Amino acid sequence: MSKIASALAAFGLALTVTATASAAIPVDFVYLPQNNNAAIMGRKQVPILCYHQIRDWRATDKKVDKDYIMPIAAFKEHMKMLADSGYHTILPDQLYDYLTKGTALPSKPIMLTFDDTDKDQWDIARPEMKKYGFKGVFFIMTVSIGKVKHYMSKEQIKQLSDEGNVIASHTYDHHNFKKFAGKDWETQLDKPTKKLEEITGKPVKYFAFPFGVWNSQGLPELHKRGFKLAFQLAEKRDANDPLMTVRRILDSGYWSAKTFAKALHQAFKG
Repeated sequence: MSKIASALAAFGLALTVTATASAAIPVDFVYLPQNNNAAIMGRKQVPILCYHQIRDWRATDKKVDKDYIMPIAAFKEHMKMLADSGYHTILPDQLYDYLTKGTALPSKPIMLTFDDTDKDQWDIARPEMKKYGFKGVFFIMTVSIGKVKHYMSKEQIKQLSDEGNVIASHTYDHHNFKKFAGKDWETQLDKPTKKLEEITGKPVKYFAFPFGVWNSQGLPELHKRGFKLAFQLAEKRDANDPLMTVRRILDSGYWSAKTFAKALHQAFKG
């Protein structure tokens, strides 16, 4: 290896050499960015929030249910706190560029994500976010699209995308990623991706694990399908594949605005 090639390799860059019939060998420099997992792990984590249902608690809701249900007043209070505190929402393309290239982010970046296609997200979250100029990521479970009154329609999903939000994959029917085998990869990943791309007219490059559950054995299948980032919940990231194990936390309806701010800081300070 030449001294130039060695120097480039030290910075994760590749050198291609094209031979010709002449004695001289012209050199073409091709810069191939290499995902450096250690560098990605070393970057400060961006706070990422996860929401499911946004509605008031009912007497029939159990504690485990309430963990995934955000009361309307609490959601509005938390959005106002983020806006008043100077947070700026970012989208997955920005996060990917930051993690892989160190591209600068706006001051106090945060990502808002929504799972499961719930119509509450259209009825409650969308207008509240628009009030502050916030954008979000909507992880769609395709089996539920347009089903009964509780889920968003194709038209609503398309409008969310047209308004600058990101539509991303959350499987066909919330099947546990750890149990994917055989045809599951096609049913839970390939077909939902195709359907969402048909709805939005845009590529689907991001994925969220149902229940936040994942295993390292399945991560290569996400890479194979061209996903750029995959989002879990609050578990430790995989140091060998941090792009496929991006952390989020559930925003809690039990938190006051002050407690929410503190939890946000604590969860992503590492």
